[in-house]
Amino acid sequence: MYGRILVAVDGSDTSKLALGEALALAKVHKSALRIVHVVDAAQLFVSDNYFAQLDKLESALLDAGKSILAEAQATCEKAGLRAEARLAEIQTMNLRVADMVVEEAKAWPADLIVLGTHGRRGLSRLFLGSVAEGVVRAATLPVLLIRGK
Repeated sequence: MYGRILVAVDGSDTSKLALGEALALAKVHKSALRIVHVVDAAQLFVSDNYFAQLDKLESALLDAGKSILAEAQATCEKAGLRAEARLAEIQTMNLRVADMVVEEAKAWPADLIVLGTHGRRGLSRLFLGSVAEGVVRAATLPVLLIRGK
């Protein structure tokens, strides 16, 4: 049913739960698995007309993303599955992490997107936003949300 499963990870406990669920589904369906981490480099812009030269910060974000992906791949290997990993980087202000996850799923192409949701409500949701909600709104394929504990 799900021949290609894309799981988005950010290193949080909730995304680790999502990875675990994606692994379980991949085993049952004998699916190909792709792990995606999105680095939002566009956040390094400090105004519309000025780009701060924050090469070290961008490098740190990319290194952290690579580390998150390596840990996720190690989890897959321990479970007896092989997964490919993709580090996606947002370079423009008009894209959001949710948009990039959906683009990655379309480009691969995935049959299912799995990601964690923190279940924030009220002001914290308003200020922090929701990648999970954005993915659900933009995706044209099934999305499985795994709620954090």
